[in-house]
Amino acid sequence: MWQRLNQGLEWIDNVVWGVPLMALILSGGILLTARLGLLQLRRLPLALKWMVKNEEGGEGEVTSFGALCTALSATIGTGNIVGVATAITAGGPGALFWMEIAAFFGMATKYAEGLLAVKYRVVDKENHALGGPFYYIERGMGKGFRWMARMFAFFGVCVGLFGIGTFSQVNGISSAVNNFFDPEGRWAVVIPGIGTYSWTVVIASLILSVCVALVLIGGIKRIASVSQVIVPFMAVLYVALSAVLLICNARAIPQAIALIVKGAFCPEAVTGGVVGTMIVAMQKGIARGIFSNEAGLGSAPIAAAAAQTKEPVRQGLVSMTGTFIDTILICTMTGLSIILTGAWQIEGLEGVQITAYAFNSGLPIPVAVSSFLLMLCLVFFAFTTILGWDYYSERCLEYLTGGKMKIVGVYRWLYIFAVFIGPYMTVKAVWTIADIFNGLMALPNMIALFALSGVVVRETKRFFKGSLG
Repeated sequence: MWQRLNQGLEWIDNVVWGVPLMALILSGGILLTARLGLLQLRRLPLALKWMVKNEEGGEGEVTSFGALCTALSATIGTGNIVGVATAITAGGPGALFWMEIAAFFGMATKYAEGLLAVKYRVVDKENHALGGPFYYIERGMGKGFRWMARMFAFFGVCVGLFGIGTFSQVNGISSAVNNFFDPEGRWAVVIPGIGTYSWTVVIASLILSVCVALVLIGGIKRIASVSQVIVPFMAVLYVALSAVLLICNARAIPQAIALIVKGAFCPEAVTGGVVGTMIVAMQKGIARGIFSNEAGLGSAPIAAAAAQTKEPVRQGLVSMTGTFIDTILICTMTGLSIILTGAWQIEGLEGVQITAYAFNSGLPIPVAVSSFLLMLCLVFFAFTTILGWDYYSERCLEYLTGGKMKIVGVYRWLYIFAVFIGPYMTVKAVWTIADIFNGLMALPNMIALFALSGVVVRETKRFFKGSLG
């Protein structure tokens, strides 16, 4: 049964994430990069400055930094630790190259998303802000495209409930906890109708569900306050660990880079024929890259719309830094660690085990310490991703139902239940389901970005001509 399910999901995944969608996402980023004059390079220093400097007097529910941390909480997760490992094992080292290419152009995409989210958002009398692709499709492209806005919102709910938000994150948490506390499965328990699992998995799912419920009840302000504490601290810790690993293995970095570049265009030469073609490396790299940084997906602008700001361009620049931090910085470090330690070639390893092997073999500290620190990073990254994606999917449902918060409240408990059952989903099925919904969600958003690219360019020119020259 599971084999047939996996085969069916893989077929759907290959159709959704075929060449047309990859070309659409990449060409969208390339178009915006060209029309904005390499804005992601020229304005990156300014964007990083504004990332931590909140704007005063703007409408919205949370600060710009809080909105960014909410967006980062949803992007910095298992995609950075598990997703990179999955991409490299499935597509070879070259997958990391395509992940970086997608991220570079994705920075322009993320800028446009953040700008449009603020420009077309709706803020009520209670300062409750609602915005994102569903509103910039409806209000920017016209009410005749409301069906497309609803399609995006529907897929957004599905991504949150069945994809990035729950199953893949919880699965990553439970695997990390189990690999650290009970790797040999000594504390096994048989769950009727489901299978045999370690008590560590069962206990972890219970604790996680309770913690998620306690935070989600507080809404966006509590999610943002938790994210502003956890995300920066854990990101700095993970980057520091990765930097130490790369410094201690600096001699192997040139060879690893050579494998990445060669594997991007001729994966057979690097993997010995295990990975088929360049298309496979490209597909896995782009898909996992988008899973991680969500550029083109349309999720981050939902958080950007809640920012206390008066200027769409400013929030667009702040949103852009999310892709830089998530993929250009963190995913690159993870990928290099996996490749230069040879972890991607070890048979029998899956998901987080690959990254754990890289850290255990590459860091000059006891294995128990490196394993614990990696587990800690993964648990907190995934936990904040769960919180962020609940906010995204609730806002999508709020749009779909016309603001009926009772329905949103019921959905919130369904989301918590999905978190609870997440550890009992198979790893392969989890990532495939997430890929499918990602692709379906990206389609209407990318169409809107093409249609509204002229608006993005005009707003950008107006802002820099009037304020910075």
